[in-house]
Amino acid sequence: VQLQASGGGLVQAGDSLRLSCAASGLTISNYVMGWFRQAPGKEREFVAVISGNGVIADYTDSVKGRFTISRDNGKNTVALQMNSLKPEDTAVYYCAADWSFSGRPRRSDSSYDYWGQGTLVTVSS
Repeated sequence: VQLQASGGGLVQAGDSLRLSCAASGLTISNYVMGWFRQAPGKEREFVAVISGNGVIADYTDSVKGRFTISRDNGKNTVALQMNSLKPEDTAVYYCAADWSFSGRPRRSDSSYDYWGQGTLVTVSS
């Protein structure tokens, strides 16, 4: 199983980025998919999650209204559209897959079974 995150980079505050996560070795339609991030010197934190059918999405408060998570089960990919980026969004972003029997999105990283390698997002002020 491999989750390949891409799309990170160096941008200025107010810019946008779109992260993508391509899965191989698993069928993401069977998984809740999440994005997490870890800033330098900080613990990893939840960012966004989407249910297997794409109907339910959840976000941490600090990104609500700016970030949008989406998925394309046919392409086995998940995306995170990030708008109005702020310096505090600077972090390594990870995608993760959670085999949830209920299909309900979960925020706890301990619930996730597979993790990508991360992609660095740097937002300058």
